[in-house]
Amino acid sequence: MHNFKVFSLTSLLILMIGLSCPGIQAQALNLPDNGSNYKCMAGRSIGLTDIEIRWNAPGVKGREGKIWGDLVYYGFSILGYGSNVESPWRAGADENTTISFSTDVSINGKNIAAGKYGFFIAVYPDSCILIFNKNAEAWGSYFYNKDLDVLRVSTRQIKGLPENTERLEFVFTNQTNNSIDVALKWEHWQIPFKVEVDLQKTVLTSIRKQLSSALGFDPPSLEAGANWCLTNNINFEEALNWINSATNPNLGGVRTFRALNTHAGLLRKTGRQEEADKMMAEAVELGGPIDLHQYGRQLISQKKYNEAMALFEKNFSKHKGVWPTHVGMMRGYSALGNLKKALEHAKIALAQAPSPDDKKNMEGLVKTLESGSLLQQ
Repeated sequence: MHNFKVFSLTSLLILMIGLSCPGIQAQALNLPDNGSNYKCMAGRSIGLTDIEIRWNAPGVKGREGKIWGDLVYYGFSILGYGSNVESPWRAGADENTTISFSTDVSINGKNIAAGKYGFFIAVYPDSCILIFNKNAEAWGSYFYNKDLDVLRVSTRQIKGLPENTERLEFVFTNQTNNSIDVALKWEHWQIPFKVEVDLQKTVLTSIRKQLSSALGFDPPSLEAGANWCLTNNINFEEALNWINSATNPNLGGVRTFRALNTHAGLLRKTGRQEEADKMMAEAVELGGPIDLHQYGRQLISQKKYNEAMALFEKNFSKHKGVWPTHVGMMRGYSALGNLKKALEHAKIALAQAPSPDDKKNMEGLVKTLESGSLLQQ
C-alpha cells in the first residue's frame, strides 16, 4: 500500500512537470463547430485542369439590404487585429476562402500559375477587385499581406437578382472546352469571373509527362498521344517519334490500321507524302469494314471522290458486302452523281441496319435519294 502511494505521487509529479514544459503542447479536442457558417467545397474540371474552391458560407439571416457596404465593407478596412493593415473582404467567413488550380490558367484574361491561393475581394458599389494571395492558410483577412498578392483583377458585380441566395455560394456556369464562368452569389448579388485554360498546352504538357514515365513503353499510350497531336494539329515531329515506337514490332508495337493511319497522317503533316501513301496502303490491307468505311468518308470530305470510290469498292469486295460496305458504296456512287446505283445500295444497307438508330438514319438517306437529291457528304 505504501509503495502504491509513492508511485502515484511520483507519477502525478511527473505529469504536472510535463504539462508545464513548453516542449509538450496540449492537443485541442476536435469537435464540430456551432454550424453558423457552413464549411463548403465546390469544384469543376476543364480538360485536365481541376478547379477547387473552399469557403465558409455565412447566411443572410434576415439582413437583406445590409450585406453589401455594411456587413461586407467597401474597399479595404483595418480590422484591428493580426496584420492590422488595410485588408479586403475574405470572400466568405472564418478561415481563408481558398481557390486552387492544377494547371496555369487565366482569370478575366490575366495569367496565374497553378497553385492554391487565398481568395479575397475588395468590394465597391459598382465594381470589385479579385485578389489571389500566396497565403492560403491564414484566418480570414486578419493576417492579410498585400506583398503576397500574385494577381489582382477587376470585375463588375450583378446586383438586384430577384431571388435571395441565403447562404454564400460559388457556382460554375457556361462551361466550354477551355473556359468556365465562376461566380460568388450571396443575397441579391453575384460577383462573376471567367477562368480560361490553354487546353492544347496543358494537355500536351500532360502527355509529355505521362510518356516520360512507364507509359512511354506502352504502344497504345504512345499511339494515343500521337493521334491527339494529329487531331489537334500540333507537335508533329515529337508525335512521329511516339508513333514510330508504337508501331515498331521490335519494341512491342503492333501495326494496326488505326496506328498506321495516324502514322501516315503525321507523315503528310511533315511533307513526306510518298512515305505517307506507302504507309496508308499498308494500313488499308489491315483495315476492317468500319475502318475502311470511315477512311472513305474522310476521303470524300477531302473531295477525293475517285479515291473514295476505289476504297469503298475494295472494302465491299474484301468484306463480302457486310455492314457498312453497302453504305460506303451508296456514298461513293452519290459523290460521283450516280443516283440509281446509290439508291440500289442504300436499300440493301437499310435491310442490313444493325440497330434502330442505323435503320432510322438509312430510312432518311433512302428518302433523300428517292427524291432525286444527292447526299450531303
